[in-house]
Amino acid sequence: MSVNYLIFAGALSLIASIAHIFIIFGGPKWYRFFGAGEQMAAMAEANSIRPALITGVIALVLGVWAIYAWSGAGIVPEMPLLKLGLVLITGVYLLRGVIGLIAPYISDHPAIMANGKLFWFWSSLICTVYGVIHLVGLVSVWNYV
Repeated sequence: MSVNYLIFAGALSLIASIAHIFIIFGGPKWYRFFGAGEQMAAMAEANSIRPALITGVIALVLGVWAIYAWSGAGIVPEMPLLKLGLVLITGVYLLRGVIGLIAPYISDHPAIMANGKLFWFWSSLICTVYGVIHLVGLVSVWNYV
């Protein structure tokens, strides 16, 4: 049983979580640099709490996902509904990755185009890689979780 993929998957989710926390403290320039969109950056410039709340929730979710991956690897106590959780986490990463890779090329919706094609490409590629690593890890522990 190769749990190394889930250990690595957890580390990747934790890194993403920490990056989101840094974005909150980095302020508008960081929101812009990481492609959150001009609306989020402008709200941060106006001292709105909304960007921090949204980004904080994302960081929290990603942190929980890290714990789920490590739980699947057996290095932290078993989380509730572990198998279902790992399936959903893997699915979200893969779905976000694949949809994000094609969306900017098949839609000119303002919500999609606000971040630009470069943001969608890189963030979607990252999500796809995270999803594949989760999938390999999940498959490797399927009969044990």
